[in-house]
Amino acid sequence: MHLPKPHAIIFDWDNTLVDTWPVIHHAMVQTFNDMGHVPWTLDETRERVRRSMRDAFPELFGDRWEEAGKKYQQHYLSSHLSALNPLPEALEVLKAIKAAGVHCVVVSNKKGPTLRKEVANIGWSEYFNAIIGADDAARDKPHRDPVLLAFDKTGIEPNPNVWFVGDSDVDLECALNTGCTAILYGESAKDHPAYTDTHFHEQPYHAHIYNHGEMLDLLEAAADQKDWRRKA
Repeated sequence: MHLPKPHAIIFDWDNTLVDTWPVIHHAMVQTFNDMGHVPWTLDETRERVRRSMRDAFPELFGDRWEEAGKKYQQHYLSSHLSALNPLPEALEVLKAIKAAGVHCVVVSNKKGPTLRKEVANIGWSEYFNAIIGADDAARDKPHRDPVLLAFDKTGIEPNPNVWFVGDSDVDLECALNTGCTAILYGESAKDHPAYTDTHFHEQPYHAHIYNHGEMLDLLEAAADQKDWRRKA
């Protein structure tokens, strides 16, 4: 699989580098119950949680969305740090990227302070040059704003030599909107039907990896290309 040489790499956070579906689903169920709504199943949560709270909650809860948002945050923050599970080989990927001197950032639709607390809690802050979450920029993914903020004052412009790795259609759309090389991360269709290629047919991507072992393979292939490391 031939991809442009990465001069920088963008990662989504939730369910791209760490498994947070259990805590997200629990917080959503509790919030729906609090607001008098029928809660989603886990499969529905996996399929529907994509956008930031300020973009998604008004559609779910109408003019009570800010109240729902506060309840969700309370439920989520009550257990999120103890429930974080790094995905297999994700740390090895981050170590390889750092060793290669490639600029690496996180761009997530999780609220910025919560995101940065999670990254610090598992000891990964050193692997990222910027950690950008929801509400940090004027608009959230899939808009360009958080990506531009992540590269602010670096001299890096979003282009095909920037890989964008994420597990959702919102990530793919953000990669499209910024001109980055889109890499879809997701489990096999057999295990997680919501993550089939056809689920993302409206959002083009350049590669589909099912685990971080395959991400290491992409990095190894990139290392075989001359001068793939970003110049200082």
